[in-house]
Amino acid sequence: MKILTDRELKEASLSQLNEYCEGLREEILRTVSRCGGHLSSNLGAVELTVALHRVFDFPRDKIVFDVGHQCYTHKLLSGRAEMFHTLRKRGGISGFPKREESEYDCYNTGHAGTAISAALGIAEARDLKGEDYNVIALIGDGAFNNGLVYEALNSVKILHSRVLIILNDNGMSISPTVGGMHEILEEVKTDGSDVRVFERFGLRYSGIADGNNMEEILGALESAKQMLKTGSVLLHVTTKKGCGYPFSENAPMETHGVSPAGAEKKEYSAALGEELVALAEKDERIVAVTAAMTDSLGLRPFFERFPGRGFDVGICEEHAAVLCASMAAEGLKPYYAIYSTFLQRAFDEIVLDVCAQKLPVTFCIDRAGVSGADGETHQGVFDLSFLAMIPNLTVAIPKDIGEFRAMLRKSADYPMPLAIRYPREGTEGPFSDIEIGKFEVLHSTMSDIVLLAAGERCLKIAEEVRLKALEKGWELSLVNARFLRPLDEELLLSLRQKYIFTLEDNALIGGLGDAVARFYRTRGAEKTIKNFGIADAFVPHGKPCELMREFGLDAEKILKAVEEIYARG
Repeated sequence: MKILTDRELKEASLSQLNEYCEGLREEILRTVSRCGGHLSSNLGAVELTVALHRVFDFPRDKIVFDVGHQCYTHKLLSGRAEMFHTLRKRGGISGFPKREESEYDCYNTGHAGTAISAALGIAEARDLKGEDYNVIALIGDGAFNNGLVYEALNSVKILHSRVLIILNDNGMSISPTVGGMHEILEEVKTDGSDVRVFERFGLRYSGIADGNNMEEILGALESAKQMLKTGSVLLHVTTKKGCGYPFSENAPMETHGVSPAGAEKKEYSAALGEELVALAEKDERIVAVTAAMTDSLGLRPFFERFPGRGFDVGICEEHAAVLCASMAAEGLKPYYAIYSTFLQRAFDEIVLDVCAQKLPVTFCIDRAGVSGADGETHQGVFDLSFLAMIPNLTVAIPKDIGEFRAMLRKSADYPMPLAIRYPREGTEGPFSDIEIGKFEVLHSTMSDIVLLAAGERCLKIAEEVRLKALEKGWELSLVNARFLRPLDEELLLSLRQKYIFTLEDNALIGGLGDAVARFYRTRGAEKTIKNFGIADAFVPHGKPCELMREFGLDAEKILKAVEEIYARG
C-alpha cells in the first residue's frame, strides 16, 4: 500500500484518513498472518496512531509506547513500510519499539508499566537542555494496573514536567483487565465520576474520546495538545481490541498473539492446566495465580473449575509473588504461572518473601530459554542464572512434557519453594517418577566425554551430537541434568569421564555450566569443563532455532569440540 508522507497525512481529508486506516489494517493483518505477531492490540490502535501522527510532529515530538506491542501502525508511518514484511524475522524489524531501528522510536519497551516513567525522564531532559517538544506516553488500561505506573504518577507533581499520558482503554491486557483501577475506569466511562483521582496526581483529565472514531480522536488530541502547554494531561481514550475484523473483535484474547500461518504446536501450558485441575480435585489447598495471563499460561480450565481458587491480579508480578508467599504462610499451596521474562520483575519478592521464609510456592516458568520473535525483552535466558543463587529454592528443568507432569505431581507435597522452567512447545514423553535433585543417565559409555544437558531443547541437541559422534566411532555419555538446585552431587562425583560438556538454554554466566564447574573446582577434581549456552549478549528477535545456533547452542560447534578432543588422542 502507499504510505502517505507527513505532509500528505496532515492535509488528508477525513474520508481519506478513514480509507487510509482500512488499508493499514489490511497490511497489518496480511503481515501478521505470515510472520506472526500481536494482532488484536494493533488493529485496535490504528485510528489513534494515525491521528497522533497527524496532530504531532514525530520524531521531533516523542512518543513512548507502553509494552510496545501495539506499535505496528507507528512503524508503517515512520519509514519502515518497505521492511514491514520482515516483521519479527532475524535481521528484520522488531515487533516492539527499538531506538536502534529508527529515530521515531525514542525509547525501547517490551514490559508493561514503564512508559510514564520514561516520558517523565525525557521531559526532564528536554527542560534541562532548554528544548521544546511534546512528550507522550501511550499506555493501555491493562498496563495501567502495574505498580510502576503509580510510582511514576507520584512524581508528576514533584518533577513539574509537561507530559501527555494517553490511556488507551479497551478493557483488556492479554486477558480482560481486572482490579480496582479497572472498576474506577468503568465508572468514569459510565458517569464521569472519580476523575479527581487523576487530578490529585497533578494531571488535567480529558476524556472520554472514541479512539476508533477519526473525527473524535483528532479533536481530542488537538485539545490535549493545547492543554499540554500549561501542564501534564491525561487523555482517556476508548478503543476496541481487534477493531475492524469481527473474528478478532470477538476473540481478542485468542488473537492477541498470533503464530505464523500453518504453525503447529504442543504447549507445556496445556499440561499445566490439566495437571493443576487434577491435583486440585484431590487437594483443597491448591490455588493458582497469574499476572494477567490466564489463557496464555494454560490456567483457564483451572479458573473455570475452581473460580474461588484462581487469582488473576493483573500486570502486577511483584504483588503476585507476595500474594503467593502469604497464602503459603497460611497453609495453602500456591502455583504461580508466569513467563520467564516477566519473572525477572519479581526477583526481590522471590528472594525475601518466598525463599527466605521457606514457603512452598511453586513457580511454573513458561517461555524459558530463547523464546524467539518478540526479541530482547521477551527472551527467557536469565532465569537459571538469577534463580541459581537463591537459598532454599529447588530449580527443576524437565526433559519433556511427561517429565513436567511428574514434577508437578511431585510438587504437590513438596514443602519448600520450587521453580520449574520450560519452553513454550515440547513433546509429551512417557511419565516416570522422579527424585528431587537426581539427574537421569540416558546413555552410559566408557568414553572420555559426558554431555550434561538441561531441558528438552538442549537434550535434543545433545542427542544429535551423540549420534553424529557415534557415526565417527566416538561414544559419548548423555545425562539429563534436570535439577540445577540441588545438583546431583553423587552422580557428578561418580563420573569417570575427564571431559564434561554442559548444555543449557540460558545465559552462560551463572547457570548450569557455572554451577558444575564450581562444584568440581571446590573439590579439586581434575575435570575439563566446556560450557555451551547463550552468549553474553541480549538476544534479538528471530526463530528460536536460528537464535540458539547463532548465540552458542549449535550441534556442529559442540561436535567440533568433541572432534578436537579425540584428535588429540
